[in-house]
Amino acid sequence: MATVAAEARVFLEVRRRLQSALLILGDSKEGGLPMAVSVTPSSLRMQSPGGCTELRLPAGVRLAPSSCRGLQHVPGDGLHLRLHARAECCPELISVFNQSSQAQECCTFYCQSCGEVVIRDRMLLRVLPLPGDNWGALVDEWCCHPNPFANKPLHPQENDCFTGDCFYLVNLKSDLWQPRPEGAPMETHHPSSENHLKLTPKANTKVICKRCKVMLGETVSSETTKFYMTEIIILPSERNFPIIPRSQFVQSIIAQCMVELSSARSTFRFTIQGHDDKVYILLWLLNSDSLVIESLGQSTSIQKFPVLEDVLKADASSAWNAVKVLYQPCIKSRNAELSSLWENDISVHSLTLPSTTCLELLLILSKSNATLPPSLRCMNSFQATPPFGFSFCF
Repeated sequence: MATVAAEARVFLEVRRRLQSALLILGDSKEGGLPMAVSVTPSSLRMQSPGGCTELRLPAGVRLAPSSCRGLQHVPGDGLHLRLHARAECCPELISVFNQSSQAQECCTFYCQSCGEVVIRDRMLLRVLPLPGDNWGALVDEWCCHPNPFANKPLHPQENDCFTGDCFYLVNLKSDLWQPRPEGAPMETHHPSSENHLKLTPKANTKVICKRCKVMLGETVSSETTKFYMTEIIILPSERNFPIIPRSQFVQSIIAQCMVELSSARSTFRFTIQGHDDKVYILLWLLNSDSLVIESLGQSTSIQKFPVLEDVLKADASSAWNAVKVLYQPCIKSRNAELSSLWENDISVHSLTLPSTTCLELLLILSKSNATLPPSLRCMNSFQATPPFGFSFCF
């Protein structure tokens, strides 16, 4: 990587399936143009009055210089151009909870925020996915006899772990671990409206981490607890707790949930609602095959997007798998009419998280949006994010 003499900004989004790329070249100082741009299959070179910048692309990413087209200058952004590109295929999607390897193993549950052990050395004999929200209606439609599962919730046995869209159901009958610290405040909470989790509302169902007081989940019955995937890490007991930046972990889980649901159910719109039943965010999944590379010119290495925390390291030799979404915030009564329309639309899927995590996610989206070139930040009144990064942690 050559020393950066000119403070040129490079934004490159490669679409693997389309084999195309959008390249934006700007200058962080007003009036920095004109600049001479040279594109090779593996690098970009920019010559401006302030000096020369040469950036090498990650291994596995190749551009086709002869295919450059659509060159235009966009005020506030810089030069836009499109060209053909090739990138290595995305790795095969791995489930949030790897059923084949985690079943039959002794596992430990950790609070992701602070590393506190929630459940120690639990042998999981069965790790099973829960059916979709309308499974009861499907049984009624297809069975020629009365539904044997009518009014019967699907709860795990002692060594089971059931997985939902963004939560785990675990039986804690034999555990001495207490889900709430002494003196926890009493509050009324309505559990999820999903068929297998219908309960009469009761007080004090929140499950709180004993160390950092973060909400980890909710009690579903006297024996069953629901843990949110954004709050818990489940690992084989012989492995050490991994320190993962909070924002990286949250976007990893949400991105994977959206990709899995869009593939399984052909749904691309999601409402993010809190455990208080309030809708916080509307999300529209655009694609899951993007690779985005950005350099602001102050660094001597390409940084993979998004970089939301200083401890998140970039590696120019590999690709960053990402999904790209549009979003609308719904806090403080914003977008109330649109939110109501989405809630009543059967093609929109709802993901329920702790309310504080919904606010964390909104902050992550806002930070990502602010780092995009100005012309890419909005689309059809929605706010856009650069590809919403995920790296599977399990």
